[in-house]
Amino acid sequence: MGGFDIFALVWGASLLVKLVLVVLVLLSAISWAIIVYKYRELSGADEDSEAFLEVYHEKPLDLAYQAARDLDRSPLVMIFLATCADLKADPSRDIEQRRIVKRMSWMAATEAHRLERGLAFLATTGNSAPFIGLFGTVIGIIQAFQGIAAAGSASLAVVAPGIAEALIATAVGLVAAIPASIFFNVFAARIDEIRAAIELFQEEFAEDLARLGPGGARV
Repeated sequence: MGGFDIFALVWGASLLVKLVLVVLVLLSAISWAIIVYKYRELSGADEDSEAFLEVYHEKPLDLAYQAARDLDRSPLVMIFLATCADLKADPSRDIEQRRIVKRMSWMAATEAHRLERGLAFLATTGNSAPFIGLFGTVIGIIQAFQGIAAAGSASLAVVAPGIAEALIATAVGLVAAIPASIFFNVFAARIDEIRAAIELFQEEFAEDLARLGPGGARV
């Protein structure tokens, strides 16, 4: 173990195993970029949603509209602003409740889709990276046995370096897959919570607009 050098093993691996390692490193790097971005995006969505709901529940609709324009990381705010834009476009007409609900549902689906972007890549990395690493390991082991046959010896000194080179691919595959799988589940759970908050807000906002009527719903 004193002479163990992972970089030397990687450098001494075959071209195909190196290509597998490059693919896995790229998957891991992209996954971590998505993880950092989604963490900031979802945290911002939560913060702005809390701030908006506090204003919405305590202030008139026009003041909530003014505050909402500075809280655009929240999907609730985007639904609210889009609906208010419809009301501002023609405030004199009695807009049907069904059309309001349809508009909010469309915006809710759009916002949920926006928040889910990147999760498919994390899921793909979490599911495929171990198998890509295993593929590299199998190739490495085959080449190690070819080396044993060429050397005419099956001693540990001959076998160990080739097997170690092969197993590195599996290790790198797991390093890429484990964070991607963990954060995919974490983000999916948070998005489910945001979806639930969107549905509650849709119902509450639609009821408030129906109660206020076209005149009271001006912003």
